Amino acid sequence: MSLLPVEEALARVLAKARPREETERLALHDCLGRVLAEDLAARLTHPAFDNSAMDGYAVRHEDIAEIGAELAVIGQSAAGRGFRGEVKRGEAVRIFTGAPLPTGADTVIVQEDIEILEGARVRTLFAPAKGRHIRLSGQDFEAGELALFGGSVLDAGRLTLAASMNHDCLPVFGRPRIAILATGDELLPPGSSPGPDQIIASNTFGVAAIARENGAEILDLGIVADDRAAIAAAVAEAQSADIDVLVTLGGASVGDHDLVQSTLLGCGMTLDFWRIAMRPGKPLMVGELAGITVLGLPGNPVSSLVCALLFLEPLTRKLAHLPPRSRLTTARLAADLPANDRRQDYIRARLTVGPDGSLLAEPFSRQDSSMTKIFAQSDGLIVRPPQAPAAATGDLCPVLKLREPV
Repeated sequence: MSLLPVEEALARVLAKARPREETERLALHDCLGRVLAEDLAARLTHPAFDNSAMDGYAVRHEDIAEIGAELAVIGQSAAGRGFRGEVKRGEAVRIFTGAPLPTGADTVIVQEDIEILEGARVRTLFAPAKGRHIRLSGQDFEAGELALFGGSVLDAGRLTLAASMNHDCLPVFGRPRIAILATGDELLPPGSSPGPDQIIASNTFGVAAIARENGAEILDLGIVADDRAAIAAAVAEAQSADIDVLVTLGGASVGDHDLVQSTLLGCGMTLDFWRIAMRPGKPLMVGELAGITVLGLPGNPVSSLVCALLFLEPLTRKLAHLPPRSRLTTARLAADLPANDRRQDYIRARLTVGPDGSLLAEPFSRQDSSMTKIFAQSDGLIVRPPQAPAAATGDLCPVLKLREPV
């Protein structure tokens, strides 16, 4: 099987992905980042009454048409404690922000434009326009109005609106469920004391973080030895858990000790493709097992993370009803790069902002796919297309941004 271009591989991963359609109702505090499952109508009118937008005095505009008008202050209106009387000719009511506008008043003059006199009287120092500093009932939304729409990602502003519409719970789409299975006789969980020929398994944590960040719920199947029966048992556990995606870490190639692909085929998986024209991450495997997308990521930590960013992130977002996320930007090279071969290269780099405000990408001198420290220090991945010619310092280059530069 020939090496598949990255763009074609991604298109094939996404082509069969179907977003989760079941919904659940969650309290507002639990809805951040979730996707609203249906249009939402307001349960009340907001504002429910005409109210003041400023601290000042509620007046009749005809009484303050001329600067220097004197008015008698007959009471006050505060938020939650409105004035119950009526403002008549030559009268004013002290009013505070958010307080109900008294009957008879049609304008608010701010307190800075008022001179306080003796005997509960005030004099105007400015003549505002009629209706000034008043929030009219319903100017935000009316009861029954559709103000939030299905498919919206619930952020701070939308959650505030939902609360203002008097909703305490919201219908949201369920999270995609992703199972992660690490394989390898040599692997031990963090916190262990490795013996000879053993290493600490790290891939699960980064891959799970990428999936969670993009809306997924994670089922960690743990570490399974290089044993067909053990792998098959873990796969069966995943199938019984109503998952959307099974991610395997390592063992997807065809070496004597790479048993994941053959075991999955024995369990009924249909193999779509494996081996991508990319570096790092060539031995990526994609298949389908009884409606579950199978994503076999390489065992090297950096290869696993890069493949997760390129394939698992967009897949998860589609399953979660989230809009595609673009990490791609443009930077200027801070070092020369040689010509590339037939694989698309993802080069770990530091990103900085130059004196002119442009983004600069400095590739690390070492790019081994087992070096997690360098990946953690990288702000982006310089993308080198297949057969790209040599590039010089200062040339523009595409970059996948991992984080904002310091």
